[in-house]
Amino acid sequence: MKSGYDYVVVGGGSAGCVIAARLSEDPAVQVALIEAGPMDDAPEVHTPVAFPQLFKSEHDWDYSSEPEPALFGRRIYLPRGKVLGGTSSMNAMIYIRGNRADYDEWAAEGATGWSYDELLPYFIKSEANERGASKFHGADGPLFVQNGRSQHPLIDRIIEAFVEAGYPRNDDFNGASQLGAGRFQFTQNCGLRCSTATGFLRPARGRANLDILTQATVTRVVLEGSRAVGIEIQRHGERSIIRAEREVILSAGAYNSPQILMLSGIGKPTDLKAVGIDPLIDLPVGDNLQDHPGLVLSYFTDTPTLLRAGTDEDLRLLKEWGRGPLTSSISEGGGFFRTDSSMELPDVMFNAGPVMFYEEGLSQPFDDAYVFGPVVLKPTSRGTVKLRSARPDVKPRIFSNYLATEEDRRSMIRGVQLTMDVAQRPALAAVRRGPHLVPASSSDADVWSFVERHTQTFYHPSSTCGIGRVVDPQLRVFGIEGLRVADASVMPSVTRGNTNAPVIAIAERAADLVRQRHP
Repeated sequence: MKSGYDYVVVGGGSAGCVIAARLSEDPAVQVALIEAGPMDDAPEVHTPVAFPQLFKSEHDWDYSSEPEPALFGRRIYLPRGKVLGGTSSMNAMIYIRGNRADYDEWAAEGATGWSYDELLPYFIKSEANERGASKFHGADGPLFVQNGRSQHPLIDRIIEAFVEAGYPRNDDFNGASQLGAGRFQFTQNCGLRCSTATGFLRPARGRANLDILTQATVTRVVLEGSRAVGIEIQRHGERSIIRAEREVILSAGAYNSPQILMLSGIGKPTDLKAVGIDPLIDLPVGDNLQDHPGLVLSYFTDTPTLLRAGTDEDLRLLKEWGRGPLTSSISEGGGFFRTDSSMELPDVMFNAGPVMFYEEGLSQPFDDAYVFGPVVLKPTSRGTVKLRSARPDVKPRIFSNYLATEEDRRSMIRGVQLTMDVAQRPALAAVRRGPHLVPASSSDADVWSFVERHTQTFYHPSSTCGIGRVVDPQLRVFGIEGLRVADASVMPSVTRGNTNAPVIAIAERAADLVRQRHP
């Protein structure tokens, strides 16, 4: 590593890999990418069905929420990727862009340049979709997006049960309409995970103007007056400074980007003083945290599931054909639905998997079962991220505040009741042996009792450094020259769906914004 670069990108995750790869396309600039975790060479990273094995490993920041008031005071496990590729190296690979309305709402609220029509070209640019180029999809980008290659028949049963309940089929949740039930597409290439480290960074690794440093913790942004001039890192017990001649770009995610800003004196003065940090810039860093709470209901079945995945034949199918159960993301299908007919937009997303998945994915399946259930798509509850200590190696305090509003609770209750209705349809009755984890009845009281005990994160924290609050529409931190944030934290509000695809599009646009500033 050199002591200075034109651009220093903090966080080699879903956004940072994209930004570093795009900026280093210009051989005239020097780019450094700093990642706290290791390289992405573990086999569990690349084998789709193995992603739960990465939970609570060296590849995971292994965060937990503070006690959740609406969830019996439970601390919710919050996995985040601490590895090159970030959470794109340990997620379920589901490629969902969200709803057109998400981005138009951003623009209407002041996020100029972030409407759906303005962001769609960046989705298309990033994508190599096996369905080919179209009005909605790209075919020439670095990110491979493919149909699932597991194709478990239980997913077809669940989709058919939704149709029997009166809901439409949807073959492309990223197309003209988001509503309906169907199979997901995934960030995979021939049955293997295609993270941003694989898709964007791997082709760029040989560039002489790009340096990648792993296992390096960023302790703060170095400021000279009101300008960011670099970062301080800690690696193998030693601290050093890496200077940025043009810009520092924080892409550390919805928990770590606000943590780094606050460690640098950028945040709410009362919060910073509480841990002994002198406040430099007064901004609502860490506030407005939004995440998708959800759960699944589980039913025993006599149909073989992914319980026994990993046989010699499964390995052969993966290696020779890129197919079979080892390519499964566990959540192979689902859909987007309105739990109230008066709604214009979906308020719940469903995930469906052909294997037992419970206790936040930390318990091993012990019998054949299938799962499906709701995620609250547009929560009105708001949380916050705060520092626990001025030490950068101490985990932040995360107040997720799930289901704090009546609106969110009603969406979740109705979503569970919808699940219970669909579960009784003929397509599923034919393969159901009995209940595993379900409410005692479909009454509001019994459903809420179940929700309190089983709600978990669905892994989409956002909005802690939002546009209009902490950064401007060009993603520049208010009051500081040469410092941007580009990751899920800049979302004004969480999108209706998985956040990996939106973060990649945000990163694509961020790279363009940087290049426009420094042509």
